[in-house]
Amino acid sequence: MSNLSRRSFLKRAAATAGAGAVFTIAGTKSSGSILGANETVRIGVAGINGRGQSHMSEFSRMPGVKVTYLIDPDTSLHGSRAKKIQELGGNTPVCVQDIRKALEDKNLDAISIASCNHWHALMTIWACQAGKDVYVEKPMSHNVFEGRKCVEAAEKYQRIVQHGTQGRSSSGWKKTAAAIASGKYGKLRVSKGYASKVRWGIGFKKDEPAPETLDFNLWLGPAARRPFNRNFVHYNWHWFWDYGNGEIGNQGVHQMDIARWGIPGGTLPKRVLSMGGRWVDSTAGKPPFTDQAETPNMQVTVYDYGDCLLVFEVAGLNNKTMIEGNPKPQTKVANEFYTTKGVLTSGKFTAKDTGKSESLDVDVKMGPGGQFENFIHGVRSRKREDLHADVLEAHLSSALCHLGNISYRLGEEVPGDTPIPVFGDNEEVQKSWQRIKQGLKDALGLDLASTRYQLGKLLEFDPEQERFVGNEAANRLLTREYREPFAVPETV
Repeated sequence: MSNLSRRSFLKRAAATAGAGAVFTIAGTKSSGSILGANETVRIGVAGINGRGQSHMSEFSRMPGVKVTYLIDPDTSLHGSRAKKIQELGGNTPVCVQDIRKALEDKNLDAISIASCNHWHALMTIWACQAGKDVYVEKPMSHNVFEGRKCVEAAEKYQRIVQHGTQGRSSSGWKKTAAAIASGKYGKLRVSKGYASKVRWGIGFKKDEPAPETLDFNLWLGPAARRPFNRNFVHYNWHWFWDYGNGEIGNQGVHQMDIARWGIPGGTLPKRVLSMGGRWVDSTAGKPPFTDQAETPNMQVTVYDYGDCLLVFEVAGLNNKTMIEGNPKPQTKVANEFYTTKGVLTSGKFTAKDTGKSESLDVDVKMGPGGQFENFIHGVRSRKREDLHADVLEAHLSSALCHLGNISYRLGEEVPGDTPIPVFGDNEEVQKSWQRIKQGLKDALGLDLASTRYQLGKLLEFDPEQERFVGNEAANRLLTREYREPFAVPETV
């Protein structure tokens, strides 16, 4: 795919979509003209099982917006979801399995993507090439290479691309980022994010034939061909490297985006180190605490920005007691910014010396609407600067999650009492690691010192080149091997 011209790429993509599938690029209604205030914005929602239902509801309720396509390889969802659009929006959408068929429609203005992570970037790029604007769920990419290609596609085809990191629509977090940048509240030392939700085991399921209603080849898309397994469809794909990015790339992208937002001038780090493991419930109440999934559910990742660290904590063993009498650790989804003078959270500062809290004294201007409304505003205005979460911000925050996972995957198992290297003396790193250890003890009765954990590789990174320094194994994980015809192209 990397050497294909745009024209031959589109012809090839269209050919795989079936008879009559032809991309219409030049001269479509959505190829750059500004839609009038009374002109209807027509949207196709891709991925309609989980988060996609929120997309359907949000857009269907908006004046001047219609959901005209529902896109999902599982046809068992089509009827009930179409009925929902009829109830909310008063129109009957066209239901298709393949996004390429929707992209042929010259009257379609935008695609809203809530599919599996491994499809996000390719759908974004195809939509941009077809002259459509894009709302894409987090993370925008499945790997770093894909994210950069999305940025290039949005710029080349002058598309509006909004990312589903809703924290960017929060005036509180925007105030916090501005307050840190002002220097009034001290110099930032640690930006900390937490994405600790309930993430226990998924057990083991055997491969089996795919349901007749599901085009599993289309569901796999860019990933390698393999047999169907019910632990992939519809949600647990998050915990397999071929399709998802673990919790750090699931709930974590929201908090990662806020954590990076608060670092003045923060793009990508100079170094990264990740550690943790996957420990889940065992029916025997003793090791091995394993399941079919691959990604960690307990993970601490450290990003070195030079003057400050970004520390990210995932502790998924929450709200479930395996051993009677053990306490139940609480979930935590939050952000904190530690400066030389105190701690900032959303719209608030707590002084280190007095312990007193105050509202942040900073003025900010917010773009119009929440995340979905703001996207529609951008579709009409054609101004990328109007967006709360533009494609470049999406790429950088998603890339942070990928970098942490690369460090983790290139690591090795070490004895549980092995100290954290390099960043181990940082107070906030130590606090997070202690929570991992305490969570294992509370939830599973497991002493980390008596077992082993995955200690990731300390990796140096060049933020400008978006490449690791001196580690080709890590650079190979910046992308993936793609399966034709679902390859993300080198040249968009």
